[in-house]
Amino acid sequence: MQPFIPASQQVQLPLFEAFFANPVLPGFKAREQPRKSNQPELFSELALRGAPGHCQSLLAPVLRELSEEDDSRWLTLIAPPASLTQAWLRDAGLNRERILLLQPGSNQNALQLACEALRLGHSHTVVSWLGSVSNSARQQLLRAAASGKAQSLNIRLG
Repeated sequence: MQPFIPASQQVQLPLFEAFFANPVLPGFKAREQPRKSNQPELFSELALRGAPGHCQSLLAPVLRELSEEDDSRWLTLIAPPASLTQAWLRDAGLNRERILLLQPGSNQNALQLACEALRLGHSHTVVSWLGSVSNSARQQLLRAAASGKAQSLNIRLG
């Protein structure tokens, strides 16, 4: 029998850490990832599948958190879907004064625009909708993010 611990004293693990701490599948073990001196990952991806409205509901808190970063730089959104309008940003509770929405022009594609935004360093995070990212594109984004001391987040909708 486990001792009773009041809710105010319980430690809550983040969702995935809790799963890996107590694996559900027999024989499943989480791999230990080497950590780099509290340095954040420069490139991340988030894959969302399902109805567009549900995907937007899942995406809203992520973007809201990023729009409220203590960093004084921008949260830049590169080539977001047409459904992410100014009204949606407002309704989702994002700090619109800290967000740049950029669409690629005729002389550059979304990957080039994302790399340029990362390299310039005016954004703490550049969120892009590039679809599946090849290893070459990933390396470009990593180099640009390192150069601008920024983070790259690619959203894959499917």
